[in-house]
Amino acid sequence: MSLSGKVEGEVEIKAPAEKFREIFSGRPHHISNVSPDKIQGCALHEGDWGTEGSVIYWDYVHDGKAKVAKEIVEAIDEKNHSVTFKVVEGDLMEEYKSFKIVVQATPKSEGSVVHWTFEFEKLSADVPEPNTLLQFVLDVSKDIGSHLSQKETTVRVTKMSLSGKVEGEVEIKAPAEKFREIFSGRPHHVSNASPEKIQGCALHEGDWGTEGSVIYWDYVHDGKAKVAKEIVEAIDEKNHSVTFKVVAGDLMEEYKSFKIVVQATPKSEGSVVHWTFEFEKLSADVPEPNTLLQFVLDVSKDIGSHLSQ
Repeated sequence: MSLSGKVEGEVEIKAPAEKFREIFSGRPHHISNVSPDKIQGCALHEGDWGTEGSVIYWDYVHDGKAKVAKEIVEAIDEKNHSVTFKVVEGDLMEEYKSFKIVVQATPKSEGSVVHWTFEFEKLSADVPEPNTLLQFVLDVSKDIGSHLSQKETTVRVTKMSLSGKVEGEVEIKAPAEKFREIFSGRPHHVSNASPEKIQGCALHEGDWGTEGSVIYWDYVHDGKAKVAKEIVEAIDEKNHSVTFKVVAGDLMEEYKSFKIVVQATPKSEGSVVHWTFEFEKLSADVPEPNTLLQFVLDVSKDIGSHLSQ
């Protein structure tokens, strides 16, 4: 018998269609922040976020079980607010020969209607229709819609000075020069020293250790997988400092600008690592980045321990 099939479903949300589509087309790694009980993470395996042909990897919980899916972004239609994914590996491939997912948001008076379509071919007639998975993505859509509509309200009503600065420092046993070299020339080695906090650091433009280069961080902060795209603005070898400007990633959901300066100062048996964050928030509801400051201080301790071994 024919094992091909198709299921569809839709849900209304209060968020604009364009903003919903932007999440799935360019920022799917943010969904775990919005729907953490369902989506544990989304990692980029090939290509760039927001581009057709890129390959992404999902960690999710469906029917009470932890599952994974590796997908190719087949198409992004900005005009019609739709994104098409082709599943190529993971749990679904244990039951399906092929599985294509299309999500489309259509504008409506006070928000949008999100429509999901699954087109598939089963491996056997015993495989059930993916109706519980359809309900799963509809529920995730509701979570995203609630998050986006709350954020819209917050940004609209807040008007005040939102600039700020936080600083902190920690002593380590490693030399200042060696610590600075890690951040100036070998940031991709930080994941070796602090693997539970830093998952990776990739070079997007330029060369390692040069001003103007662009690097991309994958990290876990406050229990959530996050990303940051940064430009290396300055490297001061004499004063053992490096300055980064964040230009994309999770921080840009809450901040208009975010600059990071890390400096290591020699001390008798090691060095003192000083971090400075200078930022402008998007709204008054955004908290001070104190937990992120503690995060980088803890990473500094890990690096110090690693270098002094």
